[in-house]
Amino acid sequence: MKNTASETIKPQPGRNVGFISTRLAGTDGVSLETAKWAEVFEQEGFTCYYLAGQLDRPPERSYPVPEADFRHPVVAAIYKECFHNRVRNPSATGQLHRVRYILKRAITEFLDRFNIELLVVENALAIPLNLPLGLALTEIIAETGIPTIAHHHDFFWERQRFLTNVVWEYLNMAFPPNLPHVRHVVINSSANHQLGLRTGIAGIIVPNVMDFEHPPPPVDDYSSDLHKALGLAGDQLFFLQPTRVVPRKGIEHAIELVRRIEDPAKLVISHASGDEGYDYEQSLMAYAKLMGINTLFTSEIVGGRRGRTPGGRKIYSLPDLYAQADMITYPSTFEGFGNAFLEALYFRKPIMINVYSIYQMDIKPKGFQVVEMNGYVNEETVRQTRKVLSDPAFRNDMVERNYELGKQHYSYSILHEKLKALLGECLPGCRAA
Repeated sequence: MKNTASETIKPQPGRNVGFISTRLAGTDGVSLETAKWAEVFEQEGFTCYYLAGQLDRPPERSYPVPEADFRHPVVAAIYKECFHNRVRNPSATGQLHRVRYILKRAITEFLDRFNIELLVVENALAIPLNLPLGLALTEIIAETGIPTIAHHHDFFWERQRFLTNVVWEYLNMAFPPNLPHVRHVVINSSANHQLGLRTGIAGIIVPNVMDFEHPPPPVDDYSSDLHKALGLAGDQLFFLQPTRVVPRKGIEHAIELVRRIEDPAKLVISHASGDEGYDYEQSLMAYAKLMGINTLFTSEIVGGRRGRTPGGRKIYSLPDLYAQADMITYPSTFEGFGNAFLEALYFRKPIMINVYSIYQMDIKPKGFQVVEMNGYVNEETVRQTRKVLSDPAFRNDMVERNYELGKQHYSYSILHEKLKALLGECLPGCRAA
């Protein structure tokens, strides 16, 4: 399934793709995966444009809309009213439709301004953090017939907090919508099964990917002071937890693992708390203190790209952290796929995994070698971690094998093949040369 010049899509003038989401900025999984899709589209001769509430894409191709952000005060109030109560206040219904109308106008202007011929919706038709956005998109797609790829990273029925609500009519309508112009993409086999069972929609599985054909560059001058910036002493091991700080990431298990290896070490947590509040972060801080583990929350100095904070501190990219970490911890209880898993393979780093369901079903059978835990850290988890960290030959064999397997199953060439098939369906004029 290698991508060759003879198999690429023949570019045509004016082929413009519009990506829409609540947020396309920073280091969350949806934003990172969107960038990979856009890179492949650009390689195939398309031009990509972006609409979201938070954006860090090229300004000349960006269309920021404040109401698309799930953190917008009105949108957040609508969410709270609809998912924290047993009866919906009529005023919330009115607010929802007022914002829906604002978003419909904005999306229509976006489509017209950039002459968008293909719409790619990133998770905004799967997770109802922004209800008005999902409704606006569904109505526009139904009214215009614009070819659309709905890229679903996870669904609302996979999250407990969305299951008590007073908006089932809207969820059934738009999350996701069953429309003839929409091709539905999921990232794992379980999601595809549930999509079919719950909605009758036939999905297409496109796994998350990394550019394994092009290995990451070595550490450069910019990031050569990273250990100093993180306060890492010369003899300290660098454990990296490259996730948001939300309960399903199971970060307390990473703290426990670092405690039980009994070597000087620091756990670095790269991302912020995100959309689920800060209680879990406070709990982790207290737990790390109780366990005597040096834990560093670094979201202020880690971003989607290098730069400077308003106060002048250097901002490092997530790849800067991966390149210098000794081990990756990924004890999630649930993941739609697992971007951090692929990133660990790509940067040739050993990784500790909690055996979450999608890993068990879709990833593990391919033969990857990792340190595993199954719901809790046990002596075998600790023993394997110590071996990986103390035996360079064993560690090197592990990461090289994993890299080759990643290249075989989760490379950009796989994404090229999948997108070619989708584009052939969505835009009949786009056929393989």
